[in-house]
Amino acid sequence: MKRRKFSREFKLEAVKPVRERGVAVAQAARDLDLHVYVLRKWVCEQSANPQQAFPGHGQMKPEQLEIEKLRREVAKLKVERDILEKAAAYFARESI
Repeated sequence: MKRRKFSREFKLEAVKPVRERGVAVAQAARDLDLHVYVLRKWVCEQSANPQQAFPGHGQMKPEQLEIEKLRREVAKLKVERDILEKAAAYFARESI
């Protein structure tokens, strides 16, 4: 079974009845042939941050971009630290 993908517009339209008209999540999910948990997750995402909800395939939220940038920087710094530790150990051995 292939995983279904939904556009941002579809997600926004799916959330509308629940948020604006007060339709139950279970009923809206049945009407759209979605699992209840999927629609509930979409409602929560849109409630938490309406402007940045559902960024799209391959796009990250600004917080995720910052986290990814910091992870790359940490990895780079660890490599540099390891190189310096090895160099210090090498030169300490040479001076003995």
